[in-house]
Amino acid sequence: MKAARFLLALCLAVPGQAASPARAIDRLLASSPAARGAFWGIQVTDLKTGRTLYQLNADRLFVPASNTKLFTTALALLRLGPQFTFETRVTAGRPPDADGCIRGPLRLVGGGDPNLSARAVPYQPEPARAAPAPGYALTALAELADQVAAKGVKCIDGDIVGDDTWYVWEPYAEDWSIDDPTYEYGAAVSALAVNDNTLTVSVSPGAREGDPAAIALQPAVEYYAIDNRIRTVAAGGGSPIHVHRAPGSLELELSGTIPLGGPDQFLALGIEDPAEYAALALRQLLEERGIRVNGAAVARHLLPGDQAPAEGESVVLARHVSAPLVEDLRIIDKASQNLHAEMALRAVGRARRNVGSREAGLDELRAFLTEAGVADTSYNIEDGSGLSRPNLVTPGAVVKLLRYMYQTPARDTWISFLPVAGRDGTLAARFDDTPAAGRIHAKTGTLAHVNALSGYAQRRDGSWVAFSILVNNSNQSSAAVRAVMDKICILIWK
Repeated sequence: MKAARFLLALCLAVPGQAASPARAIDRLLASSPAARGAFWGIQVTDLKTGRTLYQLNADRLFVPASNTKLFTTALALLRLGPQFTFETRVTAGRPPDADGCIRGPLRLVGGGDPNLSARAVPYQPEPARAAPAPGYALTALAELADQVAAKGVKCIDGDIVGDDTWYVWEPYAEDWSIDDPTYEYGAAVSALAVNDNTLTVSVSPGAREGDPAAIALQPAVEYYAIDNRIRTVAAGGGSPIHVHRAPGSLELELSGTIPLGGPDQFLALGIEDPAEYAALALRQLLEERGIRVNGAAVARHLLPGDQAPAEGESVVLARHVSAPLVEDLRIIDKASQNLHAEMALRAVGRARRNVGSREAGLDELRAFLTEAGVADTSYNIEDGSGLSRPNLVTPGAVVKLLRYMYQTPARDTWISFLPVAGRDGTLAARFDDTPAAGRIHAKTGTLAHVNALSGYAQRRDGSWVAFSILVNNSNQSSAAVRAVMDKICILIWK
């Protein structure tokens, strides 16, 4: 609270602010070490008059990080519509026989639903927590297993197939960092996504110094082979826990130390093959319901360049229909959910170009941005989430998108996606105890040496502005850069 009051007081004390917010922003940037050591791009535009209130390097290209999600969610909202839904099915080639046995494989068919998890839908602000959010991560799969059992199935004489051929199997963009897929923020993209294609490893200290740490998985599905090299050390000690998994490997190496009597630590990790994992989890759930499974858990993918497989005759044994798309688009922007953004891009490609691929989605994005009046020279977007380092946009392009969306009938829905200053999402802890709280609706973005904040501000006089602040090549901490960005936003608000 004190820091927030100091931030506001500093902004109010900037000479010349009352006469010229533009001069105040210039002076702020010139006086701040965090600003002087980075490349800044800013554009602020009055939404009623179209007048540019401030700009700096507005036509220069910047890495936007998660501001890329503004483009993805705008595309999905207008191309698919807010009530678009996804369906997940369990199918077989024929009904169970007189003994209740399915003769052949059982297919878990993904349809692009991003919320086969314990997440609260509609979006709810979540308190900061070290442990995983409460709730059973396999709830949706358990409901499907219950439906299968209710159909009288007693055994599966075949494999459990995780089928994600609704989208092309492109789990990562080529230019993501090599270690992104190890962690939850870089989880593999699939049309069959259970628990955000992640699992959590909980690490607890052993009973005595020198003991190995205790390891548990959430959900409790044995997927990775874990080499546990974490050791318990004296209370007050401990070192960071390191995770290593080679690309394509199912072997997880954990190292480091944890203090005796210390709190549990939680590692949120990406799953190498989500369709295989989903099949394994469903196999386990079916067996827990007394259904004998004679086959293995396997994945079925559609590789780039392959023809989509023919559906063939099938019997639907269970189905799950998602919440409307609008609810997930709100999650994407407020929580900055990378996997869901990538899935939304592929959903657009599948619906509009009949190919659930990254490139099909990007092709449709380019067409959409042309309609929105965004010049193709003002951006280069390679994914839906913002993890791709070659992504580039100008602040002017971001503001042009924001102005376009503001003028559509979907305006209120669109603005509701964005984090609200001091209230929710990735802005919950920013701007609180300032007059700007509740009046700034904006998407954040962070990568190494990159910070971004773009959206809308309702000014003190009730007028609205669109703004984009993109910062690259910073060697200062993200916190220091964000502090300057927040001061600029308060100057914009006034």
